[in-house]
Amino acid sequence: MNKFQLFKTLRTHNSLADKRNPAVTQNKVAKVFLWIGAAFILLYLIGFAIMFALIANESHSTTASELIFGIAPFILALDFFFRFIAQQTPSQQIKPYILLPISRYTCIDCFIANSLLSVGNLTWFAMLIPYSIMSIVFSEGIGVTLGCLAGFYVLILINSQWYMLARSLINRHIAWWVLPLIVYALIFLPAYAWEGADMAKCCQFYADGGYLLATWKPLPWLFLFAVLAILIYINRRLQYRFVYAELSRTETTKLHHVSQFKMFDRFEETGEYLKLEVKSIMRNKNIKKGFIFATVAVALLSFAISFSDIYNNMVVFWCIYNFAIYGAMILVKVMCHEGNYIECLMVRQENIVSLLRAKYYFYTALLLLPLLLMLPMVVTGKCSLMMLLAVMVFTAGFLYFLFFQMAVYNKQTIPLNSKFVGKGSMETNYLQLLVEILVFAVPLILISVLKLVIGETPTYLVLMAIGFAFIATHKLWIRNIYRRMMKRKYENLEGFRSTISN
Repeated sequence: MNKFQLFKTLRTHNSLADKRNPAVTQNKVAKVFLWIGAAFILLYLIGFAIMFALIANESHSTTASELIFGIAPFILALDFFFRFIAQQTPSQQIKPYILLPISRYTCIDCFIANSLLSVGNLTWFAMLIPYSIMSIVFSEGIGVTLGCLAGFYVLILINSQWYMLARSLINRHIAWWVLPLIVYALIFLPAYAWEGADMAKCCQFYADGGYLLATWKPLPWLFLFAVLAILIYINRRLQYRFVYAELSRTETTKLHHVSQFKMFDRFEETGEYLKLEVKSIMRNKNIKKGFIFATVAVALLSFAISFSDIYNNMVVFWCIYNFAIYGAMILVKVMCHEGNYIECLMVRQENIVSLLRAKYYFYTALLLLPLLLMLPMVVTGKCSLMMLLAVMVFTAGFLYFLFFQMAVYNKQTIPLNSKFVGKGSMETNYLQLLVEILVFAVPLILISVLKLVIGETPTYLVLMAIGFAFIATHKLWIRNIYRRMMKRKYENLEGFRSTISN
């Protein structure tokens, strides 16, 4: 089998894996909502194309091709961060093939080629093509239009390889987040590097370079292809090194001190699961990484909305978002990590009830962190203490009620420690996406309607009443979740077992 035949075979396998993924058939209604969301994204991109085309057509100082390349750094930065939602690195897909009699780099080469040919790389063309038709074709000609589109496509391919490199290093250690920060600081260097520099000069710098690409000047094209080739070479070496390092790892965890967490003994069986939750965060790499990311996100967002004026018009939304971060990043995947030892939890009746209660108590207590970090807003008058307390109670009650419903439907195991040879949580769970949309949409709609009908203070009192009602009845709805889980026990067990990868 030559490389081309192997590439076709692996591409077919990848397509079949997507179709056989347990999450694909998990909730077809949620999948429909996801497609509707994707359609809205495409409409937004077309809307941006119209907006930029109107600006370009009215501008007398910048051509249309220069304008679109002037904003290219912002587009590519967004593209980089959006890839974290959907794109896997080759090392995350390679485990089933690693022991086959294939040349050591051939498999990784095929997956890198597959990422370069991915349809996802064409997403931004929903904006670029309408923009080109409305602004570039008739003013600068077909040649410049094709140069503009081709140049952007190569930039997106470079971005896909840069994402792979950064994501692999970040999976290795959280400290590698410094690398993207440094790279984007260098990219936006023309905005602040010298006296009098600003964002307009930064855009003009990239507009000038983009015009050379659009007019097919050879040196910029050679530079782009050289960058792409270097990134592909680095990725090829890096992905192979990380995969084999993990497959052959022999290190063991050394515990110098084992904490008994005796403070939880007073809660009896629930206390034992509180200990398990804390120790899981401390000792398992993937759980620890998710917890750290969520905590950092809470801290950064709290700082931004407390000490910046740009969020003043949507304070309520950002407060809801901040309180819901732990739920959206961790609780929405409830039972996925437990899928690694789900049989142990099934040994004794109602073990899972105590586990879910422990999780509820732990993550409800964590809501005190965003509350404390956002108190400066109360001091500066951006919001009232009643609003913060109302949103926190509503989150602990109603929003956590929504997140915990996923315990019934989650049936994909997320690895506890392996980073590269397991897919982790990369499979798309459409129901999780639907729950996250509901969590952020329902409170905003409810608050907006109530403020119009009964006023601001009564609105917050209603939110607190709803939140306290769900908090007071948490034992009832957690037991209801458990009963529904038991009805789906064998279906969920089959899903957990079939997706264990570490």
